[in-house]
Amino acid sequence: MNGEQPHAAIELPEGSWWEWDVVAWGHGQFRLAADHDLTYHHGLELVFGDPLFVSCPSYFRDPLFRAPTPGELATVIGLLDERPPLLVAFEADAGGTAPASCLIAADRLDIVEETVLRYWREDTAADQRFAPWVRPPGQ
Repeated sequence: MNGEQPHAAIELPEGSWWEWDVVAWGHGQFRLAADHDLTYHHGLELVFGDPLFVSCPSYFRDPLFRAPTPGELATVIGLLDERPPLLVAFEADAGGTAPASCLIAADRLDIVEETVLRYWREDTAADQRFAPWVRPPGQ
């Protein structure tokens, strides 16, 4: 999000980013993946560097990203004792009767648009990325 307001709605690249899930959380990052169908691959990742606060389900659909409300910002400041460098807010369908309200505070956000396979294939290019859980047979 270089150059953008740290507490404004994020803008996603053009695409059908309907299904979302958490693909990694650890080693200084929280990584969300998205595509129109997550069965075989995903084409978009939101990589939150050095996450400070995360409140979102592990799987959700059709998020509506927006600027955080003053109340949400105040809540996060109260929890962290400081204003976070980045605060992302959205509502999403998490399977309940009402949309889930989600907040993620982090030091930075990188938006990566690239096909990441969620299953093993031997006939891929050397630079093909795989989801973190994909391993070649026998490993």
